[in-house]
Amino acid sequence: MTFPAAVLWDMDGTLVDTEPYWIETEFAMAERHGGSWSTEHALNLVGRALLDSAAYIREHMGIELTPEQIVDELLDGVVERVEREVPWRPGARELLADLGAAGVPCGLVTMSWTRFVDPILALLPRDSFASVVTGDRVERGKPHPDPYLLAAAELGVDPVDCLAIEDSQTGATSAVAAGCVVLCVPHHVPVPPGERRVFAETLTGLDAHGLADVVRAASPA
Repeated sequence: MTFPAAVLWDMDGTLVDTEPYWIETEFAMAERHGGSWSTEHALNLVGRALLDSAAYIREHMGIELTPEQIVDELLDGVVERVEREVPWRPGARELLADLGAAGVPCGLVTMSWTRFVDPILALLPRDSFASVVTGDRVERGKPHPDPYLLAAAELGVDPVDCLAIEDSQTGATSAVAAGCVVLCVPHHVPVPPGERRVFAETLTGLDAHGLADVVRAASPA
């Protein structure tokens, strides 16, 4: 059995179901500052870098805050929520643990910033992720390949030999651009088919051997 050289995890919507926290915070921001917002706009932000999302919010919500101020307010809201409860995605922690037991290194590749990620990581075993790439660590976030390239470099592996787990088109585009095979597990937004993409409805029941099958299925004959 040939395992991936590493498994690179998206976080929001993949490891944890925190997208509703972001959406709640966005609607609260619109109400607080006299702007307007919609679920359609909120879903357009799934997987995007935070400063890119903030620029979108400033334009479409119609508020006068700077992108940096918007990011700060968003983080205040989602950190408060995640410190109360972390909503784990089904099967995610079990798969993460099985990969660790199989000796497969894992990296976290998220566009959330460090102060939102830290409370979530604090509830996992300390050695769960050998690399943690957050949105405040890269100049170009998803859909650019930079976050996945950085994670692979920190793990000392070739991204072509890695499997990424994603729930959005933005994230899948980033991972494929870096050279990874992508296991797409759509949740809040659809993900279209494409090269080096394999799909699953859930992570429940998947283990390290199952991910090796995913990589084999996505590899050229």
